[in-house]
Amino acid sequence: MEMEDVSASEKLLPESYRSNSPEEIRLLAIAENFQRQYSHLCPDRKPLLLCPVNECGVKKFVSTSLRPPSTIHCELFEWQGCASFVADFLSLVPLDPPVELPKVLSSPNAVLQSQKATCFEYATLLCSLLVGEDYDAYCVSGYAVKEMCLLDQSLQECPLLDPEIKAVEDVTPEQKDQDDKYSVKLQMELKSRFLAEQEKKKREAEAALLEKQKRQEEKDQQLADPLRGLRVHCWVLVLSGCRDVQENFFIDPLTGISYPTNSDNFLGIESVWNNLNYYVNMQDCSNGCADMMFDLDDLKTWEPVLFGASSKKQLIQEVLKRKEAKLMGKGNLVQEDVPKVLEMPRSWVSSIAISAEALKNRWPGGKKVIRYKQAQLERFATSKRLYGVVKRLTKYKDQDCTEVAMVKEWYQDRSDFLEEKEVDNVNEITTERFRRGRKRHLLFFRVKSLTVGTEVEMHFSSARVDDLVRRVLSPKEFIELYEGRSDFLQYRHVYFEKEIQLLSENSRNEEAPILKVVERFHRNCSKPANEDVAERVFLISEKLIELTYHLTEDRLIPSKISFIKPLDSEKGSAQEFSLDMISTFQVDLSEKPFTAVTLHKMLVELMEVEEKVIHQIMRSVKEMRDIVTLREKENKEMKLWNRAAALVRSRKRKKGNGELKNILRKYLSEEIDEDQDVKKEGLNPYFDIETEEKVKIIQEQYMKDIAEVEKTQECLKMKLHELRKTSGAAPPAALRRHKNPS
Repeated sequence: MEMEDVSASEKLLPESYRSNSPEEIRLLAIAENFQRQYSHLCPDRKPLLLCPVNECGVKKFVSTSLRPPSTIHCELFEWQGCASFVADFLSLVPLDPPVELPKVLSSPNAVLQSQKATCFEYATLLCSLLVGEDYDAYCVSGYAVKEMCLLDQSLQECPLLDPEIKAVEDVTPEQKDQDDKYSVKLQMELKSRFLAEQEKKKREAEAALLEKQKRQEEKDQQLADPLRGLRVHCWVLVLSGCRDVQENFFIDPLTGISYPTNSDNFLGIESVWNNLNYYVNMQDCSNGCADMMFDLDDLKTWEPVLFGASSKKQLIQEVLKRKEAKLMGKGNLVQEDVPKVLEMPRSWVSSIAISAEALKNRWPGGKKVIRYKQAQLERFATSKRLYGVVKRLTKYKDQDCTEVAMVKEWYQDRSDFLEEKEVDNVNEITTERFRRGRKRHLLFFRVKSLTVGTEVEMHFSSARVDDLVRRVLSPKEFIELYEGRSDFLQYRHVYFEKEIQLLSENSRNEEAPILKVVERFHRNCSKPANEDVAERVFLISEKLIELTYHLTEDRLIPSKISFIKPLDSEKGSAQEFSLDMISTFQVDLSEKPFTAVTLHKMLVELMEVEEKVIHQIMRSVKEMRDIVTLREKENKEMKLWNRAAALVRSRKRKKGNGELKNILRKYLSEEIDEDQDVKKEGLNPYFDIETEEKVKIIQEQYMKDIAEVEKTQECLKMKLHELRKTSGAAPPAALRRHKNPS
């Protein structure tokens, strides 16, 4: 029964799969003759992979198995995208036995359909894609280390764990004090540059020695491979000269990673081939591939099967010569007769087609797991994405991967705009990153557990009205950073009397008294420096207000003013005012000092500002509590976007939105897009809750306007009716104009 199914499936394949053309038969004869001569001249070397059978059991020359496709997908325009797709889309079938060449080499179409392939079928598909994108690419048959042949990446560092990528630095008062431009700069310490360079070289040498010892220990831990140098592997060689490739390099098709040609992972090369010719390596590989030359036109180092056939390099040179001759006006000259040689026949493989669905759901079974050194990376297809997870990286503390140290997840199409989430179990830190367009313009959210309480940090986009960029709340401190404010405020630091809990259930009823508020301002060039406040401090518990002005030119100390609030300041007045409550320091003694009236006015204004600042701080704390509560709710009620469904719903509601759009044009004085309802569905990343509230206000105003118009119409009708009764004549033209006031 199985044989009948196989034969039926073979009948559906093109004729080129089931038979050979005369050119292919001639090429097979040449290949067999070449194999006999090669075995006779090089008896110590293994046979070459020249004519394996395809999925129909028909012998085919390996070069004819390459079929350069023409793709329309932008992801496959570069070699990185092609290598990544092949590595993700296929699952490895190891060679059995691992020291012998495969007897079957299926077509790229069959491989794409089954999503299972040997390393040779991996390389054939990848090389076909690269040649189709005009790369000078070749399949390489040779020998590699065990880990590469078996796709074992457990000894490699995960590429997503980059030590150079640092987390966002914390904002602490100590750091701010160090960066304060008014702090006294320390005297430069005199040091020898020579000694510093020697110390640096010594540290680098020690680090290199430690790294070498670490690698040696890892190698010693590995079991010695008895088949080292004998394991057969196939990969891809990309030569320089095309597509701005400057240097030759290898690509491992199993992982999609590029390597230099002198990499220790590759132990030797038997042959290389592309869709134009097949070349046998005649160089010594006792030192691996480090000393090899890849000039395929050099007959001393590479022996071609089809002698005289055109190579990629020769074709490029011929095209350039023809262009040059055409420019010089020699295009009609008769070319010299060149003896004809056997060129590579046309590929027997049907056109390779990669669908957009295959690119989207590229992992076999909807999921792919890669194990690295003390880490594991999971990738998910669209149909297998639980809670919108695209990929998950798990880092472990030990080599056996038993204790989790950190979990990082990447998301897509979530209703809460979440893109990344990292849970650090060692430091007890949870970090979330959002894309633009979220409510309250939140971009970054981090919760860190401290010995006492927690620290909450938030970053915001520049779309906020108050120009808030960053906010950090520790148990007894609160920091806000601003950018681009009209009042030049850049920094606010608040000290509380007791701890503030955002994550507790009773946190909303708690109000922590404020002890101190420190505000810093950028320089306002429209004011003199001695009138432009640089720092404003409200010592609420001590009833003090301190002002520090910006430095003037050629001065080391700024001017300062200190106010003592009167006893009845809590009532909002400053009637009990005296000069004893003021302490001033003016750097420039030639300037006229402040008068008592001016100082009294400044004190009253500062007391009003203090009340506003306290109110703003309470609002900020409340906003942070609301954000924390909202995040807890969103994590419990997570939803994914369905863009197609949102568009369908929006089109159904378009008919009833004409009047609302007219009112929006009237009150917002701008053209409303025809897809405003689509934006409200969440398709527009910049639609937030503020716009929604504005729409509600406009709707209410619209209803009020309609009611007033109807009331006016009723009044006019009543007056018109009375006029008709009294006069019995037609109404005047002025009233006729108001007959339809709408």
